[in-house]
Amino acid sequence: MPLNAVRLPVPEAGRDASSQSALSECVARTVRRYLADIGDTECSEGLHALVIREVEGPLLREVMAFHEGNQSRAATALGINRATLRKKLAQHGLL
Repeated sequence: MPLNAVRLPVPEAGRDASSQSALSECVARTVRRYLADIGDTECSEGLHALVIREVEGPLLREVMAFHEGNQSRAATALGINRATLRKKLAQHGLL
């Protein structure tokens, strides 16, 4: 098994793998593919930072579109303060 390979936990009795949410499944599949692609190469910024950076922009874009640009409703949906939302939107060039 390659050094960066992910070993998935064995599902508990009575709980099958299909109980994962579609989003969780998508993230797991994508991270496994990324790790397989990079092999033993280190991620200079760290995998957590990379995933957050890659996921946050599309998340913000989609939530803002769903709420038709209403930052207050989008912030509420995301569970963050409106000022925090504005800061994140600016960081991702979405303002």
